[in-house]
This record gives sequence, structure tokens and C-alpha cells, in this order.
Amino acid sequence: MTRPAAPISKGANSKDEGGMIYGSARDWRAASRKKVLFFGMSGLGKTHVSNRLRDNGDWFHYSIDYRIGTRYMGEFITDNAKAEAMKVPFLRDLLMSDSIYIGSNISFENLTPVSTYLGKPGAPGKGGLPIAEYRRRQDQFRHAEIYALLDTEYFIDRAQRLYGYPHFICDTGGSICEWVDPEDPRDQVLSELSKHTLMIWIEGSEAHTAELIRRFDKAPKPMSYQPEFLSRVWEAYLAENDCTPDEVDPDAFIRWTYAQALAHRQPRYRAMARNWGITVTAEQIGAIRDAADFDALIESSLENRPD
Repeated sequence: MTRPAAPISKGANSKDEGGMIYGSARDWRAASRKKVLFFGMSGLGKTHVSNRLRDNGDWFHYSIDYRIGTRYMGEFITDNAKAEAMKVPFLRDLLMSDSIYIGSNISFENLTPVSTYLGKPGAPGKGGLPIAEYRRRQDQFRHAEIYALLDTEYFIDRAQRLYGYPHFICDTGGSICEWVDPEDPRDQVLSELSKHTLMIWIEGSEAHTAELIRRFDKAPKPMSYQPEFLSRVWEAYLAENDCTPDEVDPDAFIRWTYAQALAHRQPRYRAMARNWGITVTAEQIGAIRDAADFDALIESSLENRPD
């Protein structure tokens, strides 16, 4: 990771100093360059609508998760794979003689290397990580995501200057709300992002939440958590199941945690939308066919935004 892994401090910029980048439907219609950022729970359409707009030809798609995996955690991911390969004598000999190359084949469609590296805490015999190592990787991801978010302005300029794209999408991960304080008008990350993009919350219904939980229960995947939340649910899980950290079933723990994580994030997303952007529903996003549909939806949302 190029930047130092130091705590992120509060910045001087605030929403109060400049307001939203498009303060009205009229501003949106008149804009020659439209720049938006999607946030919300994973699985509600952020990447779907980003792909629809990108396919239109005029929109640059900046994926935060892809940037994390290629720029800020790529070395961690590769080194972890090499460490596993070094445990196999045959592969160790090849690595030590520079006879093979190991790297992650990350793409917009395949971000598995990032989640695999994050892992799950619990019993080593079931593929779990010691909780201290798990927390270390969580902290690496926190810094990586913040840095990738703060790279947004650079990519806005790059998309236009290098490739000639007039419009821009920042497609964020579900954990953006874990690292910001949406009630603080001087929050560094949110004030920076709102200077350059219109922040759009894709809100899911109770039915969407139930479906996400069902889907996650079927195929649990690693997540990132706010440190305080992780400590609380970890200790609660150990107490409720009367087990030690080395006895925790990794999949059982993250299944048990998932619904709580969604409930923890929902009010944070809502505050981000209330103080820093606008709200659209997952149903509205799912109905978008092209850029014209998207323009109409954002125009309507700006017109109906509460004062």
C-alpha cells in the first residue's frame, strides 16, 4: 500500500460550505458532466446500474472494490497466496527459483481475491483465521477502502482527460458507511466525495433485506465491519454459544452476524442520504434500461428531495 496506514483525520471541507454538487433538478439537467456515487447494501443494484450506464458509452465506471484489490491490497493478496504455496514443497522450490509466478486475477466481475484474503474468524481446522489476524486484515481493508474513496477526484479527472468520458460513476462497496460519520459536516471522506459527486443511496425494502439474508445464508462471504461492531458481535457470539475463539465455526459466525450487520448499516446509510445526497429505491434502479431512464430518475429525486 503506497499511502501510510495512519488513522484518517477530519478535513476542513464540509457539505455546508458547498452543498450538493447538483442542488436541483435544473442543475442536473444543465450539467454537461454528470458525476454520481452509488452507495448502499451489496446486492441492490449499484454495479447493475453502473454497467447499464457504462454500456451507454458516455459513462466511466470507477469500482472502489476493484481499486482496493488492484492498488491497495494487491500485494497483501499475492503475498498470502505465496505463503500458502510455500507450504507445499513442490511449489516452494519453484517459487524460490523464480520458476512460477503467482498473482490474483481480479476483475470487475470477479472480486473473490479480496474477500478470500479478508477471510473469516474462527477454528483453523475449518478455514478460520485467529481473531487477531482477522482484525489486522480488517484494518488493512478499512484503510484501503478510505484511500480508494479519496482517489475519486483523481479518477474523475483521469476519465475525462485521458479517455474523454463526460460522465462518471463511483461504484462503492457496502462498507463505506462503516468508516464515516454522516452526522459530522466535516467528515473528511464524505465532504470530499460530495464536492465531486452526487451521492445516491440505493435503498432496499424489507423484502430485499430478507432476500439478501437468504442468499447470504446459502453462500456466506467475508465482510468488513466497523471495529467496535466486530468486537461486540464477536464477544456476544462466544458468550451465546459458550465457545472459545478456536471453536468458532467461521461460516456459522458470519451467518449469525450478517442480519445484525445489515441492521447496523441501515441507519448509517439513511443519515448519509439525508445529510449528503439523495435516495432512490432498488426497484427504481432495477427498472432502468438506459441513460435516459437514469437521468429522469435523478431529476425526479432531486425535485422531491426534502428540504
